[in-house]
Amino acid sequence: MNLKESLEKKKFVVTSEIQAPLGEDNPEEIINSLNKVRGRIDGVAVSDVELEGVVGDSIQTCDMLRKNRFNAIYQTTTRDKNRFQLHKDLTLAHETGVENLLVFTEDYRISGESLQESMFFHVDSGKLASVLEHMRQGQTIDGNAMDKKIEFVLGSGVEAPWGKNIPKKGMEEMEDMMNIGTGYFLTTPIFDVDQFEKFMKQANTFNVPVIAEVMILRTGGMGKFLNRHFKSGLVPEWAIQKLLKAPDKMKASIELFADIVNSLKNICQGVHIITIGGEDKLAEYLNAAKLK
Repeated sequence: MNLKESLEKKKFVVTSEIQAPLGEDNPEEIINSLNKVRGRIDGVAVSDVELEGVVGDSIQTCDMLRKNRFNAIYQTTTRDKNRFQLHKDLTLAHETGVENLLVFTEDYRISGESLQESMFFHVDSGKLASVLEHMRQGQTIDGNAMDKKIEFVLGSGVEAPWGKNIPKKGMEEMEDMMNIGTGYFLTTPIFDVDQFEKFMKQANTFNVPVIAEVMILRTGGMGKFLNRHFKSGLVPEWAIQKLLKAPDKMKASIELFADIVNSLKNICQGVHIITIGGEDKLAEYLNAAKLK
């Protein structure tokens, strides 16, 4: 079952993501890791990535996933791309068989093994709407005819405030994305489920599925690093202390993940798992949370 079918049938969706191989990275290692969870995840997102001047080919990586029978999600930004570049990239992605699109623009983003930072939230909905509408009509941005009409399952990033009301601007941006056909919203990482539930009470007014991002934290030091370098307070102190004090770090990490996921099952329509280099262990986390 693909991502679109899972969303339409209101299944609890499980997605994850990988980083496009860089330099001497071995693509086979990615596939070997994903094979351990084959049939248990509805989609694998591949992010645009550049590290020290080396650029990962996310579209080629999506093609690799498709050829190995994984449902690829092309993850891209709108901030630094004009309409023509965005149209070109989406057309290339579609030509490789990609049916799923996940878009971001500004703010921080945690992705892949490098814990790198890239700008991401607040999607430029006007630019994106223009490109997608042309593609749905089978036209280029210049108005020339394309070989076929193109449409994606569209997902968009939203920031889930911790216990605060969604600001007016945030609500307007979610409404804009709903109006251009977003199939689901993907949140920032969730740790405090009670406060996330308050966010959901507002988000549910859009009647668009929400997938909560859940992070696999293996150590307390990782939590401190994220708070120091990405966003202060991203990882709550209670979670950091649980990992720091645990005699068995792996067990504590799995328990933390499973507790959060199980609490989310009746609140939103799925989870997007950030492994931060822990793809090899993903199956153990899925088992603990009873995910497929």
